[in-house]
Amino acid sequence: MAASKDIDGSESVPAFYGKELRWRREEAGLTLQQTVEGSFYGVSYLSEIERAQRRMPVDLARHVDQVLRTDGFFERRCEDVRKARKGAHAEYFAPVAEAETRARAIEEWNSALIPGLLQTESYARAVIRSTHSLDLKEEVDAKISQRLGRAKLFDDPKKPEYWVILHESVIREPILPPAEMVEQLDRIAALADRNRIVPQLMLWNAPTRPFMELSLLFMEFDDEPPLMYTEGPYHGQTIDDPALVRQYRKAYDLLRAAALPPEASLARIKDAAEDYRNGNQQH
Repeated sequence: MAASKDIDGSESVPAFYGKELRWRREEAGLTLQQTVEGSFYGVSYLSEIERAQRRMPVDLARHVDQVLRTDGFFERRCEDVRKARKGAHAEYFAPVAEAETRARAIEEWNSALIPGLLQTESYARAVIRSTHSLDLKEEVDAKISQRLGRAKLFDDPKKPEYWVILHESVIREPILPPAEMVEQLDRIAALADRNRIVPQLMLWNAPTRPFMELSLLFMEFDDEPPLMYTEGPYHGQTIDDPALVRQYRKAYDLLRAAALPPEASLARIKDAAEDYRNGNQQH
């Protein structure tokens, strides 16, 4: 069997945590399977923690401490890893950003803004400046860097599958000068043309649907239950209860049914970009 790849524990707090976990486990002579036995977690979950790709839940840390007889070490270090993972993200959003990297499918609805995964630097800066006007320049730059970094998900040609529904006002009521709106809409169109995203538009006169004003984000995974996330300017809520996720999902499906088909939506997005390009903005 091939030797496992060494982890550079100096790279980050999560990397140090994962390397220490693997060292303690191997010193105890236990496999991944033996270590998670009796918990609610699988082998791949623990392996990703060792490789600094996933955070350690507190209940699993307690289990590991008991199995490895580490006297509460991993439970005590959970908070350090959580803070390190957060980076420039808001605390309530950090787990969502991490979950995106594991998602098989992501679906969003937004009536007010273009979602973060699709934002250009100019759009992200305008949003951050309007909601956090007292942030220092370096704080704004850090947030923008992390937001743009999330879009690396689209470098993979197949995963995740991404579907987004936008209210028409998002593209027709600009928060940027025309040239920067062109850049933003061109980005969305380019991702759609590459078959990396499927955009839909909810028209001005579309019938009102449940949760019309509530942003909705759904994620599905290969080996874990789906989750749903909603947020306002200064708070966010993650829902992983399967029954509640199904209820919110029904509301999303109604919104998608009321929206324009993807081909017509993409055509409208491109038309809006041309209008901004030519100074013919329509409201």
